[in-house]
This record gives sequence, C-alpha cells and structure tokens, in this order.
Amino acid sequence: MKKSTIWMIAIAMGTSFLALLYLQMRYLEQVIHMRQEQFDTSVTRSLYQAARNLELRETQAALLQAVPATAADSTEALGSRKGDAPKAAPHVMVEATAKQNNYLLVDLATTQQDPKEVEEVRQQFQHHRATFEEAVYSLLYKAAQQPLVNRIDYAALDSDLQAAFRSNGINMPFHFYIATSDGREVYRCRDYDEEGSEVTFQQTLFPNDPPAQTGVLYIHFPDTRDYILSSVRFMIPALVFTLVLLLIFVYTIYTIFRQKRLTEIKNDFINNMTHEFKTPISSISLAAQMLGDPTITKSEAMTKHLCDVIGDETKRLRFQVEKVLQMSMFDKKAATFKRRETDAQALVTDVVNTFRLKVETSGGTIDTNLTAQRATVFIDEMHFTNVLFNLLDNAVKYKDSERPLKLCVSTRNEGGRLFITIADNGIGIRRDDLRKIFDKFYRVHTGNRHDVKGFGLGLAYVNNVVRALGGTIHAESEYGRGTSFIISLPLMA
Repeated sequence: MKKSTIWMIAIAMGTSFLALLYLQMRYLEQVIHMRQEQFDTSVTRSLYQAARNLELRETQAALLQAVPATAADSTEALGSRKGDAPKAAPHVMVEATAKQNNYLLVDLATTQQDPKEVEEVRQQFQHHRATFEEAVYSLLYKAAQQPLVNRIDYAALDSDLQAAFRSNGINMPFHFYIATSDGREVYRCRDYDEEGSEVTFQQTLFPNDPPAQTGVLYIHFPDTRDYILSSVRFMIPALVFTLVLLLIFVYTIYTIFRQKRLTEIKNDFINNMTHEFKTPISSISLAAQMLGDPTITKSEAMTKHLCDVIGDETKRLRFQVEKVLQMSMFDKKAATFKRRETDAQALVTDVVNTFRLKVETSGGTIDTNLTAQRATVFIDEMHFTNVLFNLLDNAVKYKDSERPLKLCVSTRNEGGRLFITIADNGIGIRRDDLRKIFDKFYRVHTGNRHDVKGFGLGLAYVNNVVRALGGTIHAESEYGRGTSFIISLPLMA
C-alpha cells in the first residue's frame, strides 16, 4: 500500500473519530445544561412553596387568636334575633365565618316574611364582617411588626423545605441560613457547611410586607455537582470506549508506518546483502573456473594467487555471514561473551597497528593519543576488537574525497571509567541521522555516492557489544567536518 493511501485513510479515520468525540461532548454539554436548568427551576419552585407555607402558617396562627372572639360576637347577635343561645366558634378562619354568615342570611330570607327585617339583619352582618376583618388585619399587621427571628418556626421551615424538595424530585442534603433585608444573619441551620456555597439560591420571605420586615433565605446544596452528573453517567463509558478506539487507531497507524519502514529496511538489507555477496561469489567462481580450465597454463605463482583470492573472498563471505548471525543472537539475547581482564590500551595499539596499512593505502594517516593511566577492563577481547575495527572501517568508508583522511584514536580516564575516542575528518553525519545510526539496518544516506557498501548492521553490532560489556557509546558529529565516537567502559577495581 502506498504511503499516500495510508495517510488518506489515517486522516479520514482520525477526522471521523474526532468528529464523533466532538458530537459526544456537545451532547454531554447539552444534557448537563438541561439538567442544571431543571434543577434550578425545581429549587426555585420548592423555595417559593416553603416561603408561601411560612406566610400561611403565620396568618393562621394570628387568626386562631382573633377569629373565635369575633365569630362569637357575630353568632351572639344572630342568636338574639332568633331567640337562640349564643354559640362560640373557636378555630374558625375568615372564610369559614363569612360562609356561616351567608348561611344565616339565607335561613332568615326563607323564614322571615318581612323584607325590612331581613335587610336590617343584612346590614348588621356587613357591619360585623367589616369589624371582624379590621380586627384580623390589625392583628396581622402587629404580627408583621415583630422581629424576623420571632416570626419564623425554623423546625417547621426545615420540614417544609424537605417536603417541597421531595415533591419536586430533589432528594439531597442542603444547608441554609436566614438574614434580614439589610444582611444581618438571624439563623443558621445546625449542620451548616460552606461546601457548595459558591452556588447559592435565594428566596425572599414575607415579600408582601414592608421591606424592613422582609427576610432572605439563602440555601445551597453540597452535592449539586454529583446530582447533575448523575444524569449523564451513562455517557462516560461511551466517551471512554471512543477514546480507547482512537488510541488503538493511532497505535495501528503507527504500527503500519513502522512495519512499512521495516519492510523498506528489510528490502534494502536484502539488496545490500545480495550486492555484498555477489562480488566475492563472482571472484571465487572466476578463480575456480581458471583453476579448473585445462586450456589455461597456470604457473605456481598464478595458482597461489588464485588460491589467495578464493581464500580472501571466502573470509569476506564468512565475516558478513557471522555479522548477520551475531545480530540474530543479540536479538534472541543468546549472545555469549568470554570476558577476562584486558589491557584495553594495549588492545587499541594492536588494532591501530593492524589497521594502519589500510588507512595509509587510502591516502590517510592515523595517530594515537593514549593518555589513560589505568586501562584494565573486563571485556570479551574478540568482540571488542571487532568493535574497534568496525569504527575504524566506517571512518575509511565515509572519508571526504576532497581531503586526506585523518584518524585519531585517544584514551583517557575520568570518574573511574576508561574513555576511548575515535575521531575522523570525514563527511560527518547530519543531526537527524545522528540519533538513528545505532538502529539495526539503518544506513546514513550518502547522496550520489554508491561506493559505500554494508548491511547497516555494523554500528548496531558495536552498540550491542559495548552495552553488553557494561559500557556506553555515543557519537558527536558536525556535518562536513567529521565524526567522533566515544566509548566509555568501567575500570577494574
């Protein structure tokens, strides 16, 4: 599949997931907003009902004191007209007294024959009714003049609030306090808590009284957030599953690109390996044909040369195969090391002397600066020798064609460790490539140069060996000026 196709699919799927998440979040926001408005409306309605009940209770308490005497006077007047004994009417409301008067008027109208007498009784009733209402209003006015703290039955108010909230579907704890119109607090519930007070509802008490006699009820709910979110909890799993699917999708796309890159690297590896094997195989095949061709006169020197070619190319093939096998062993964590105490400085000297001829043949020079006072390390001598050879060979491969190669191998001690630095003045490594050079199969692009051979396993092998020996390795490079590889190994105690 083409990379552009993968990107198109990824963009389409990613956009779809993001749109789905956006729609879910918008729906969740709308549901929360709707639930909040419903809650506010229910609380406002409940507070109005409780405040109304408070007014009715005060009015009823005042009437219970005033109505019996007034109702008794009215009944006594009617009884004297009819010759009956007066009857008191305790615990009567204004409406009940008015109804009683109406019933008496109807009774007179049906029993008395003289209209003048009926009209006289009617006027007396109206007079007594006006007197009664005046007495009641006077009593209510006196009740309103009392201090706010004496006008409220707080236990009854709390019960009214609970009943009103339950009737409106709100079953949750609340806290309230009452203040006068000028802000003086007169009562606070016993279990009052400030939690949730950032959202407080207000209700005016006795709103029909003069402003100085009114009060304000302040109430808040500590569990408002949980109450609102309880209605949208069913949306949380949907959001979680959508996020999980989005993460799985992102990981899948990442895996697809990684597998595509690995496939490309694998193809490059196969092409490089084919090219690397083709030359020695061709050389071996040609030398074998010449040795086996009876028509070619072969001197002793020629025969020796052909045998040397076969031997050298066979070693080259074996070295490449061993490098691949060694990396396979590292991948399987089955690599074995024969570690022993080694003088790393002496080992470096031997490797440099062996490699000097190859460097000088390519027109370069190699110098050493071995200043380490202690150089005894616990390593596998064979594998570490291969590490040094790989680094020196890379310096030769990636030399700058416009100037002679200069190699410098140095050692130093620092913090109980041995540092070995291999520096060159080659073509250098770009910053983007520098962090990938130790990856398996990765090869630095060399532009139009096609003479650099390899599998992309050399530096990966070097990194694995150094780390397996308890050391570290990193590279420092300036593109166009050269590269330095610094190896750090722990010293023997």
